[in-house]
Amino acid sequence: MRALLFGLLGLLGLPAVVRPSSAQQDPIPGGSVREGRLSFDGHATMGDFTGTTTTVTGEFEGAPSLEGVHGWVAASVQTLVTGNDRRDRDLNKSMESATYPTLRFELDSASAAPGAQDSLPVTLHGHLLLHGVSREVTLPGILTLGSEQIRIRSTFPLNLKDYRIGGLTKMLGMLKMHEDITVHVDVTFGLK
Repeated sequence: MRALLFGLLGLLGLPAVVRPSSAQQDPIPGGSVREGRLSFDGHATMGDFTGTTTTVTGEFEGAPSLEGVHGWVAASVQTLVTGNDRRDRDLNKSMESATYPTLRFELDSASAAPGAQDSLPVTLHGHLLLHGVSREVTLPGILTLGSEQIRIRSTFPLNLKDYRIGGLTKMLGMLKMHEDITVHVDVTFGLK
């Protein structure tokens, strides 16, 4: 998995999964999330803030090549914390976490750009499911290869209105959260 989802993600013990000198690839084994961190940077009239969770789950199925790998990464909305209890309650209310409890990225395919043997720029193609809305996305990422794990890091912009998230304005417009946020995903998968 090259990018999550985040939130999201994150995210190999294969010394030659992609060989820089050729397009040939070794098979990719499956894996599951060993550890991860999903965060977002928000902007509001009362100041900037970051929401974070380290409660990230996910799996991917192996394939003959990186392009065939598919899987998912998810996090519970209620595990996101901003360091302010009132803002956390507002976040859960706006995200309707009782109705839509999970943030999820589903990876359909991945592609790698030429790069170092142990760290590759990748593009993740899939669907981001947030607040009951599924949108097709293409996310940039960095895939780090280790001997027993794969780490995926991705940072991408997200517009909350694209996912029908409201409740961004309080007190007749005096308090407002901007609809554009930046999502950071850092997920490490242990290989099966």
